[in-house]
Amino acid sequence: QVQLVESGGGSVQAGGSLRLSCAYSGYTYLRYCMGWFRQAPGKEREGVAVIDDTDGRTRYGESVKGRFTTSKDNAKNTLYLQMNTLKPEDTAMYYCAARKSGACNLPAFLAGWRPENINWGRGTQVTVSS
Repeated sequence: QVQLVESGGGSVQAGGSLRLSCAYSGYTYLRYCMGWFRQAPGKEREGVAVIDDTDGRTRYGESVKGRFTTSKDNAKNTLYLQMNTLKPEDTAMYYCAARKSGACNLPAFLAGWRPENINWGRGTQVTVSS
């Protein structure tokens, strides 16, 4: 069974930092394309970051580019999201996800956000106050 468990969320003041972790297990092929997504109440799901383990390429949503960094440690079966210079608009539930196949980019994840295509965790809440 594929499992993804996010942790590291919490409350922080604007300008602060948090590091999220996602422990993953299951079919090993899923680890090659993973990412972070977030959703605030009443808003659409937003792509944050993805990492393609095949070539090491990372991609970021425009709103977080330059502030967030994603990385992965396959030896520890853990995906990370380092979030710096946090803003109130970063407040959301953050999910890690693994894509089973296809292009490894944010639009592809979002367009194919279905259980048959994507595995995701239960999320970890990030709240940024001003």
